[in-house]
Amino acid sequence: MATEVGIDLGTANVLVYIKNKGIVLEEPSVVAVNKDTEEILAVGEEARQMPGRPPANIVAVKPLRDGVISDYDITEKMLKYFIRKSCGSSRFFKPRIMVCVPSGVTEVEKRAVREAATQAGGKTVYLIEEPVAAAIGAGLDISKPDGVMVIDVGGGTTDIAVIALGGIVASQSVKVAGDKFDESIVRYMRRNHKLYIGERTSEDLKKKLGTAAPREETLVAECRGRDLVSGLPKVVEITSEEIMDALEEPLYTICEACHSVLEQTPPELSADITNSGIMLTGGGAYLYGLDRRIAARTGMDVHIAENPEQCVAIGTGKALNVIEAIESNKLNSREPYL
Repeated sequence: MATEVGIDLGTANVLVYIKNKGIVLEEPSVVAVNKDTEEILAVGEEARQMPGRPPANIVAVKPLRDGVISDYDITEKMLKYFIRKSCGSSRFFKPRIMVCVPSGVTEVEKRAVREAATQAGGKTVYLIEEPVAAAIGAGLDISKPDGVMVIDVGGGTTDIAVIALGGIVASQSVKVAGDKFDESIVRYMRRNHKLYIGERTSEDLKKKLGTAAPREETLVAECRGRDLVSGLPKVVEITSEEIMDALEEPLYTICEACHSVLEQTPPELSADITNSGIMLTGGGAYLYGLDRRIAARTGMDVHIAENPEQCVAIGTGKALNVIEAIESNKLNSREPYL
């Protein structure tokens, strides 16, 4: 029986890490709900296949928005489903759970995550900040006095932090990440091609053509959607340069946030980061040229972690081994209610 579980409760995907087994589950954070009966019909990958195609009374709900819980009840049921699927169901068995949260979350948001994980079957629930988990998962030694800088580009938030001696020295969390990239592509297609496309199509375009820095050769792909003028289905050809234009605004926000964190960093740690470089993690690290774009803005070397989308989940699970240090972290201090 698994006794220690690390969960990356992401806006786009949920990953579950079990001690000594590694990552056992990776599924989208989507739940299909029947609007009439409030009944949950499918969770994860099965529910993701439904958006855009289901009957009118079935809706696909994303219970997390911008890195935090937006629908508490559905998040709790989704967590319960994922914990049972990865650990097996037993009334008497309750694992210790470590869940990651974006840096800079409010007390209310922390309590919502903690209570949802407890209701879903956790014995004791600990919280860890996403950039700390990402740094551990990427194999960085955060216990040393040398500063390390991590940029975690997820689905809902981009978390940027400078870490030294196991704690965050300077950080910023911006609600601009993979989902905002998709929304920017949808807006660009409406504005420039008068074409209405769905989230799934924009995500596919991002994966095929997405680019943050100029490519050596231009890529071209077909994009299918609905013509906003005639209302009929239409196919247009899109180039990687156009997608780069579409992503300009969210990319600018992320680069400026990196610059802002470096401005807050003490000079000794800045010197350490100049030597070690910046570690890029999260699913957004797969965006072509993002490392070069950040390097150009900060003047630092940027390294992409191995398996960047799994770093937070691996780090969350590994952090369970150093539970004493995590417990002393202010994030897990339970202040008495007044």
